[in-house]
Amino acid sequence: MKTWGPDLQTSGRGGRLALVLALVLTHAALVPQPAFAQFFSDRPAPVPPANIPDIPSGPAISLAPPSGPAAAPALPAPLLQPPVANVPLQAPPQVQASPAAPAQGALALSARYGKDLPAINGGLVWRVYSDRPDETGAFKLLREDRTATPNIPLPPGSYVVHVALGLVSAVRPVTIKSDVDREAFLLPAGGLRIEGRVGSSKIPPNQISFGIYKGSQFDGGERTPLLPSVAAGDVVMLQEGTYYIISNYGDANSVVRSDIRVQASKLTDVTVTHRAAVITMKLVGDKGGEALANTAWSVITPAGDVIKESIGAFPKVTLAEGEYRAIAKNEGKVFEKPFNVVNGVDGEIEVVAR
Repeated sequence: MKTWGPDLQTSGRGGRLALVLALVLTHAALVPQPAFAQFFSDRPAPVPPANIPDIPSGPAISLAPPSGPAAAPALPAPLLQPPVANVPLQAPPQVQASPAAPAQGALALSARYGKDLPAINGGLVWRVYSDRPDETGAFKLLREDRTATPNIPLPPGSYVVHVALGLVSAVRPVTIKSDVDREAFLLPAGGLRIEGRVGSSKIPPNQISFGIYKGSQFDGGERTPLLPSVAAGDVVMLQEGTYYIISNYGDANSVVRSDIRVQASKLTDVTVTHRAAVITMKLVGDKGGEALANTAWSVITPAGDVIKESIGAFPKVTLAEGEYRAIAKNEGKVFEKPFNVVNGVDGEIEVVAR
């Protein structure tokens, strides 16, 4: 056995093969790369001796340790992940920031009956319009709210706010910024509730109606009613001031006019008293007999003014107290009878066909 250096030992045919590999590796490490390539290019490929068996095909170097006493040269452990050199790093993808949400403001609204009067806590209708008309000339309605103190979110800009409480309203331009704009309105409104009576009896709501006009009945000129027909017991909201009421009991001549005063933040109850009665008319062949059908009726005053006309066997008419004449026409004949109406005394007028 021969020793080559402190760690390499050879013996036999296997030893000679190991010696050749060691010399080649050592020379390759000592000779620069170009000279090493020239060293092999100038020499013919070695021919293995006849007494060295062929090396079986397979891996050139076994990672398993040899079984004999000769130790193979130590090999560096393979790298788990070879380093990557000169690879340009890609920049991380750009994340586009979402656009900032547009600024948002708010419109806080409230209303009072007056400067030193209570706040209005119901019945309000708030509407917010664009401050510029569209192509048709109309101002576009943007928001509507029916709460007492709404808080309406709106983008910054200019608007027109309208508030109504019954027939009382106010309008105001506003400008919204990116915060809360508080707007307080004054609506000097009062409530009005009306009922009718005859004597001590309340008139049924379906037999009476009320028209409401601005100002006093003694003011000159014709006026259009603010409300032409208000039912008994309904509450209407009016701006404080003077009004007059035309009350119609039935559909004839029982009409009463009354001046009233409405005060802000107060409910005004008005009772209209009529002096009238409901009269039923019939035409009979004999006193106490059956009513004749298809009878045409006219009720006139002593001066000849026609108060009411109707057709039927039992027509009813509501008349103011006073004197009247009932005229009945049946089968070409005319019959009449005078009668009086007493306040609150409903009655029947019987005309005998003679």
